Amino acid sequence: MKPSVTYELLHECKQTGARRGVIHTPHGDIQTPVFMPVGTQATVKAMTPEELKEDVKAQIILANTYHLYLRPGHEIVKQAGGLHSFMNWEKPILTDSGGFQVFSLGDLRKITEDGVEFKSYLDGSKHFLSPEKVMKIENALGADIIMAFDECAPYPSTYEYTKNSMERTTRWAIRCKNAHKREDQALFGIIQGGFYKDLRKKSLEDLEILDFPGYAIGGISVGEPKEEFLSILNYTAPLMPKEKPRYLMGVGTPDYLIEAAMAGIDMCDCVLPTRIARNGTAMTWNGKVVIRNATYEKDFEPLDKECDCYTCKNYSRAYIRHLIKCNEILGIRLLSIHNLRFLTRLMERVRIEIENNNLKTFQNKFYKKYGYTKE
Repeated sequence: MKPSVTYELLHECKQTGARRGVIHTPHGDIQTPVFMPVGTQATVKAMTPEELKEDVKAQIILANTYHLYLRPGHEIVKQAGGLHSFMNWEKPILTDSGGFQVFSLGDLRKITEDGVEFKSYLDGSKHFLSPEKVMKIENALGADIIMAFDECAPYPSTYEYTKNSMERTTRWAIRCKNAHKREDQALFGIIQGGFYKDLRKKSLEDLEILDFPGYAIGGISVGEPKEEFLSILNYTAPLMPKEKPRYLMGVGTPDYLIEAAMAGIDMCDCVLPTRIARNGTAMTWNGKVVIRNATYEKDFEPLDKECDCYTCKNYSRAYIRHLIKCNEILGIRLLSIHNLRFLTRLMERVRIEIENNNLKTFQNKFYKKYGYTKE
């Protein structure tokens, strides 16, 4: 039976080995490498679906199983016709399993072989998620791509702890596959193993036996130094199946997105662009702009002269600063549109540079302009 989500490799960059491809899904094609905005609660914060489609030009968005299970509840979303109908989004959707959110609860959760018992951050009520229950929830939500329930080991963790955690993730992946009931949804496996290369290799080898239609790298970009992030990324990504989508979870800074593409990653996501927008920070082609700063009080230029977004076409830095200083919702919305469009446009440029076998050269020029120090 043909999987519902497939990957088509179009070109590999001769400079870097980066991949230019297309992911085919039931709700449309995704040009890769791609940045995926995060809509945790079935909404990308401050954005309408129309803005995401027309202004941001997002190809796919994420929603979170853990949060939607707690409210409004997966059965309500199912009754609404699934996430696409519930949130009025016609393009592809990916749902995270909630593993990262559950395991970030610390003392509020207890991990066993059966699953995870935890207290709701909303009202303190007790809940239990197992691989089988997560599959039931994700099947009800109805996203095109769903993620297996995994254990995300904290950084740093001992070798023994990380090994046990990785092996449990594999056992849970088997249970997820057995419990997954919908042929129109693609279940991706998640590679764990912390910052131990032999564990990463073993995790992938075990998951490949299960023949998932796609694979993700989980458990990095969790607070480790950049050199450790790059070490594991550049070791693991080339080992992943070439004929299937490769997803790096939780990455959203421009440098990490470019590094991911150079390593052969196809998909990345992060809450960063909307989160820093709410704090009054913009990403631009010349580096970050903290719009709250007094230097922008009488600056009537756009946020970024090189940007084609709605915000930059219509509003000045001075006006956006005024809105942010007054705690006006519009300021957050305008910065969110801009930051999201900046990252989707960055990936559009990355795709062009891959096609032109020029991604390494582009990286060097971008880092210099953005203010990054190449590590």
